[in-house]
Amino acid sequence: MTSDLFDLPSTLLEVGAVRFSPEAPFTWASGLKSPVYCDNRQLLGFPAVRAAVAAALCDSVKKNNKSATLIAGTSTAGIPWASMVADRLGLPLAYVRPEPKKHGMGRQVEGPLADKHSVVLIEDLISTGGSSLKCVEALRDEGADVLEVLALFSYGLTRAEAAFAGKNVPCQALATFSDLVKRAVETGSITLVGRESLAVWREDPQAWSDGFAQ
Repeated sequence: MTSDLFDLPSTLLEVGAVRFSPEAPFTWASGLKSPVYCDNRQLLGFPAVRAAVAAALCDSVKKNNKSATLIAGTSTAGIPWASMVADRLGLPLAYVRPEPKKHGMGRQVEGPLADKHSVVLIEDLISTGGSSLKCVEALRDEGADVLEVLALFSYGLTRAEAAFAGKNVPCQALATFSDLVKRAVETGSITLVGRESLAVWREDPQAWSDGFAQ
């Protein structure tokens, strides 16, 4: 399976990594409620899929960020993917916590010092973007130049796009919410009615979440 033929949205559906539940929505760390949940950790259990995802991430780095000198992963879900990418590209590896460690050395960035490095930060999933941007700030505080946040999946929320733009952080993903919904309709995982419901949520997740809470 080559990365140029790899279809991540279809794969997510095939391995059961996606759950649609508009009647009993999931709650994100940000507090937002969502009718869909994407668990990319499920991909780690399939060797061929795991290899294809790693290859796609590597291809993206080589194409868009040839000057990268350090690969970093977000703790915890971004760490395995960052590890595979760093290994394949022969680059140093670090990982970043959303907050500094409260004991020991008190570090937030673990691994080699990021000072003077050009970094691609590998993220598992982007929802509101808050946790990713905390990691970006930690790398910048160490003196790194963060070239990009590269995620497996993004919900593509306007709130997240504005947050990344506000911090001047390029961001891209191997698969997006729109890609996923399109494949879900094509495969019968959801109906056209379900797609419309998901579109309403994506248009204004906060209003949808607040309305459900009421």
